[in-house]
Amino acid sequence: FPAYVNRNALLALLLVASAGVTLTGSVYADQLNNPDDDDVAPAPPSIGADIPLTYFGPAPSDVQKELIGPYQLLKSGQMDLDAGTITLPLYKGTVIGFDEPVWYILTDTTDKGNAEALGINHSPKLAYSEKSGAIRYAKIQDDNTLRFVKGMVDFSPVHQVVPSDTGFPPELAKPGSVGDADYSPLVLIQNAGRHVYNAPIMAVGDDISSCDDTPDYTKVHDKVAYICPEEGTITVKLTPGFSFARPVLYISTDSNVELASALEQVTYAPAMNIKVGHDDSAFSAVERIFVMVNGPTGSENPQRQGLQSALLDGRSPLNVLGGIPTIATDYSPLWDVNLGVWTDEAKEKNYDSRVTEEFQILGLVEQGWITGPEGNAYGSTGIIVNCPIVWRFL
Repeated sequence: FPAYVNRNALLALLLVASAGVTLTGSVYADQLNNPDDDDVAPAPPSIGADIPLTYFGPAPSDVQKELIGPYQLLKSGQMDLDAGTITLPLYKGTVIGFDEPVWYILTDTTDKGNAEALGINHSPKLAYSEKSGAIRYAKIQDDNTLRFVKGMVDFSPVHQVVPSDTGFPPELAKPGSVGDADYSPLVLIQNAGRHVYNAPIMAVGDDISSCDDTPDYTKVHDKVAYICPEEGTITVKLTPGFSFARPVLYISTDSNVELASALEQVTYAPAMNIKVGHDDSAFSAVERIFVMVNGPTGSENPQRQGLQSALLDGRSPLNVLGGIPTIATDYSPLWDVNLGVWTDEAKEKNYDSRVTEEFQILGLVEQGWITGPEGNAYGSTGIIVNCPIVWRFL
């Protein structure tokens, strides 16, 4: 771990399982991978009306994307809200020094024109990831594939998370995919305008096809539901959360800290070590994600949220993302984890409740009702998670 990560923050992060953490003898993982539940998905407009849902007109977001949703932001894929997945184009590439091909997805880019053409997210802030040395380089080949200069992922480790008697810290936490010292999902294409792309590797090898069955996770990312090179598609599990009070779904693919990678079932990407603490200022590559530690608990509690609830109730922690496209102008798929703890006084006064947007949280911090772990100053933990936005429910 980086030296500047607070130890208490790390203990809390042991529960930052945005989705898919396997807890032995628990349905926790299954529930986390079902974002289409009452916690996030809004009720249909036909509730309380005298006409069926089929009589309602198109969503306002179909007319103007900034209005009430639902709205798909990552348009390159096919959504399955019932399964909580998106099926995306699958791209093949090579890495210098390695014989086996790599398979990757494209989710974000600094190239506005190509973002629109490909249906992926436009994130100008990714340009500043190069100054941290957090990117790898690639060139487009004659067959239109990418050849990466460096950076490889090993999917052979077995993903393991064994909780302790108290849940955390865990007795064992190992990620199921580990990048080498040069691996980052961020790629700068050297012979095409020097634009940065978010291109996480999702599989390695020739024999990886699993079009309608469980993939071989010794070769494939743990968040993949299906992978089908013959059809050029990959189906990825999604994670629920909020952004500016709107429920959203996003993909989790990588983290720069090994422990967080294990708990989130994502790839440990050592080279994605980006400087944090300047999230909303000029020349920053990241945005903030807000994680509550001790929010209300109870699986049926409509106010439940946070890491304690994730452990005790077996439900998603419902983290809060900062700016996403159509809501803010400073979107980045690279999220800087900020941990919040309700103070004892706030809980005694029953002020603790579900929080769903950035400025609501920052206001509570300013008023002293939310602090960092053990009363420390609120702010960054130094941990980055790569979580491209996919869908906005409202």
